[in-house]
Amino acid sequence: MKLHERIEGRLREFVDRQPMFFVATAPLAADGHVNVSPRGIPGTFAVLDDHTFAWLDGTGSGSETVAHLRENGRITLMFCAFEGAPNIVRFHGTGRVVTRYDDEYPALAARFTDVPGARAVIVVDVERVSDSCGWGVPLMSYEGERDLVGPYFERKGEAGQREYRRRKNRTSIDGLPAYDVDPVDTPAT
Repeated sequence: MKLHERIEGRLREFVDRQPMFFVATAPLAADGHVNVSPRGIPGTFAVLDDHTFAWLDGTGSGSETVAHLRENGRITLMFCAFEGAPNIVRFHGTGRVVTRYDDEYPALAARFTDVPGARAVIVVDVERVSDSCGWGVPLMSYEGERDLVGPYFERKGEAGQREYRRRKNRTSIDGLPAYDVDPVDTPAT
């Protein structure tokens, strides 16, 4: 393993070429559940500068990453070469959640492809950058994207997306506050 001062040169080029990455977070509680999630919708993640990485976070079946970041900010991202020369790059850092209701959201979200159901941008201040050989990672061929998430949330519309998040994203599986910022629709009088 080799440590690097920043995300630059061949490391940045490697990360930019990857179709997906993995996110790992954990709560502070010793009996809490560690979470590992794949991310990979094209156009929704990028190195912002030599020490910052971000991605457009879509509404999903859970909200563990958001809950863990709100509680303690700890996060690790891992990129693996499934094609070409073996390589693994890890970013360790502190993440924060910029929800679609935060003032900072429009400028950050504009950096990514618009995805129906987007709920936040996750911004990671990268404190440690490393790469290693990746000899144990299998060779696999990229076949294409699954065009399921966008159409699903597009059919739901904004109100349906908010309701989905209220039902499925308010707390983590350990009961931590997660994505609980959607306003409750108030009936017109």
